[in-house]
Amino acid sequence: MGKNRSQLELEPDIAESSRNNYERESKSAVAERKRQQLLYLSQADVEDVGLSMAEIITALERAFREKAEGRVQMPPKPGIQTRPSAFIHAMLAYIPALNAAGLKCVAGYPDNRKRGLPYINGLLILNDPETGVPLTVMDCGWITSKRTGAATAVAAKYLARPESESVGILGCGVQGRGNLEALNLVFHIKRVRVYDVDPKVREACAAEMSAQLGLDVVAVTDPREAVVDADIVITAGPILCVPHATIRPGWLGEGAFASLVDFDSYWHPDALREADKFCTDDVPQLEYYRQLGYFQSIPPIHADLGQLIMRRKAGRETATERTITCNLGLAIEDVAVGALVYKRALENNLGTWITL
Repeated sequence: MGKNRSQLELEPDIAESSRNNYERESKSAVAERKRQQLLYLSQADVEDVGLSMAEIITALERAFREKAEGRVQMPPKPGIQTRPSAFIHAMLAYIPALNAAGLKCVAGYPDNRKRGLPYINGLLILNDPETGVPLTVMDCGWITSKRTGAATAVAAKYLARPESESVGILGCGVQGRGNLEALNLVFHIKRVRVYDVDPKVREACAAEMSAQLGLDVVAVTDPREAVVDADIVITAGPILCVPHATIRPGWLGEGAFASLVDFDSYWHPDALREADKFCTDDVPQLEYYRQLGYFQSIPPIHADLGQLIMRRKAGRETATERTITCNLGLAIEDVAVGALVYKRALENNLGTWITL
């Protein structure tokens, strides 16, 4: 049947209307796809952002202030163990003041060295606090190293002697190096002694950190040499449920400060009991791990890091007291640093967009 005149006159209008509807739908679809994209940041992208250790220290101090005021959400991190002395942890946090929320899935496998793989690896995901939509997923190795060192530096500001100038490091992997980098920004470090059970690792660490920081860094063959006479001691070996207790009573000198990056793995219980103040970054997390079998022989907890920063508990009070912190590594640190990395990546057009 042929079309009448009125039908023929209406067809262009119908076609135009359909085209407009299609264009509106297409624009909506494009907008929706953009909302469903996330930014992937590789380890190289994260490093290329150019975030400085000084910025990370400042970010962590702010995050701990927010924690001390009760303005963050951070449940104790659950974990699984697929191999002895290895772990996979899930770490969640929300920091309203930074408008930042996210999850870090991180693994630590001591035997990875033998495979040419990093001990610490994993991913950090940030979500939009308003919608829950994932914003970015990024490698967390660099962030974990830097924020761990920064947390030690923040604790040291309140627990170490201001004139501290010598450092001993036991465990010369990524964490030990990151701690030294951060401490060098807060103190006038002059002498560093490093120890690792692997001679090649400790020699490489001494050479690389000497070149990077311009410090007198010497590898030692006896762990005692890295502890005795050091103003600041860092233990950064693998995390163990049963400590190997290498550091004995009498090694940590009067007036020294120690940061336990590897829980209490390196320490004999009697050496820990010599501390006048034993602190941590989060008491509930430490108690959670105590229930799992860790920290069976530590001294009473004096304060958490937020309490020290807010001056609610005293930090160092005398030049002769021995002070120790056991920083477990908190999700608020990762989310605070990750938020800075994400912002800087957007500003510098770094990373790869992925459609969900």
